[in-house]
Amino acid sequence: MNELPNPVAHVAAPQNQQWKQKAKFQKRLFIFLATFPAFGGYMLFTLYPNLLSVYYSLLDWDGIKEPVFVGLNNFKDMLQDDYVWRALWHNVLLMVTITPLVVFISIILAYLLANKGYRFHSVFKVLFFFPNILSLVAVSLLWSFVYDGSFGLLNAGLRLIGVDIGNYYWLGEKKAALWATIPPSVWGAVGFYFVIFLNAMSTIPKSLYEAAILEGASHRVRLFKITIPLMTPIIRVAVLFLMLGVFKGFENILILTNGGPSGSTDVIGLYMFNIAFGVGIHNYGYASAIGMMLFVILVATKLAIDKFTTNRDSEY
Repeated sequence: MNELPNPVAHVAAPQNQQWKQKAKFQKRLFIFLATFPAFGGYMLFTLYPNLLSVYYSLLDWDGIKEPVFVGLNNFKDMLQDDYVWRALWHNVLLMVTITPLVVFISIILAYLLANKGYRFHSVFKVLFFFPNILSLVAVSLLWSFVYDGSFGLLNAGLRLIGVDIGNYYWLGEKKAALWATIPPSVWGAVGFYFVIFLNAMSTIPKSLYEAAILEGASHRVRLFKITIPLMTPIIRVAVLFLMLGVFKGFENILILTNGGPSGSTDVIGLYMFNIAFGVGIHNYGYASAIGMMLFVILVATKLAIDKFTTNRDSEY
């Protein structure tokens, strides 16, 4: 006997298909609405200004008069500008000094708190991270008082140990000003990377340290043979962020010295800022060309780090 077709099945199949299509559309709509604010903000405030800078770099424009297309003349002038190369050299000096200092100090502090078992562990974490709570302006102003020649803490401390250098103004001397900007940068960055390294160390199995202790390994051996090798991927990322940050950043130097005295602390970001927004200058085209060069340097730095450093996962 032949079975009669089920009319309910014929009705349910199209409805099920419509429900799947509706659910798929709702899922796509939700993803779009969830990502649109972030993606739209990135497009509007990051990507669009950067693309606009590429166009501005080909112009001679002060922001008021009619822009004049000059092609690659801004880039030619930049390559012949001694101030650009001096600022880049200052960036290199700061990068090769600040980056290893921050990484070294952060690792040592994190290792001491992770393995020494200090009583006030949480208090030390707060103290080390405290500079990151302060704004960069506050940190820079604080250190400007430290370096003050008349009532600065540094000169007062030197007098206490018998070294009297008079009213030496550290930020006003060509030979000392650039090096004086390093401690504020290190002090302001150590806390952040200290927390990163401390959390990374907490993921290393305690059994590795226990086995090393049984074999008589000292803290130095445990640090360089266990901790640092297993933290290599984290350290690699930290070095990358620090190097790029030193090349891009100029806010602390702007507040401490504004590039002085006589350009002895000028860096490429500050020079670009002053070309674009300095008193009586406002050369947006030339500043944009410097920005394009800085972008190329940052990308090249990233590629060089990827090329010459290994990216192996930690193996326990």
